Amino acid sequence: MAAKPTAVIKILSNLYSLRVHKTRTKESTPMLSIRSATVNDAGLLRTLIRELAEFERELDSVTIQESDLERDGFGPTPKFRALIAEWDGQPVGYAFFFGYYSTWAGPGLYLEDIFVRPQFRGKGIGRALLAAVARIAKNENYQAMRWEVLDWNQNAIDLYKSLGAELRDEWTSVLLTGAALQRLAEKA
Repeated sequence: MAAKPTAVIKILSNLYSLRVHKTRTKESTPMLSIRSATVNDAGLLRTLIRELAEFERELDSVTIQESDLERDGFGPTPKFRALIAEWDGQPVGYAFFFGYYSTWAGPGLYLEDIFVRPQFRGKGIGRALLAAVARIAKNENYQAMRWEVLDWNQNAIDLYKSLGAELRDEWTSVLLTGAALQRLAEKA
């Protein structure tokens, strides 16, 4: 992987801090906040994951359970991290990510999911979640952020392009699961 996506981190990290507040009244009541997920959020994460899968027309593919998320994200060796976006204290979205290593550029963060509930889209929440992950990447010396987007999700594509993200059409995502994964593993 080339190091170009580093520009995405610079653009995004300047947009928002990890804690984003917009004022609604003179009392400065926060409307949007972004926080790290805790083990107590495992059920909420599963719900949001299922909502994203439904949006992506893949709900039948979701097999993850709350207990899997508890074990894998909040145990002694976490395999992922997540951020929760809240609007007036109500959960409205999340970002789900983990580290990877590029032989070309070094460490990076892979954004597995970013999702904002439909009724809260258009309020800058997705952009704020991306910026929060970018801030983490920058603060922890990651060289890039990577993620995928469905080719029919034009709103997301437009957002990513507006941030300076590079869409890499020449790359094809590959996935090996289930029986095919088992068959290949048995050949080792």
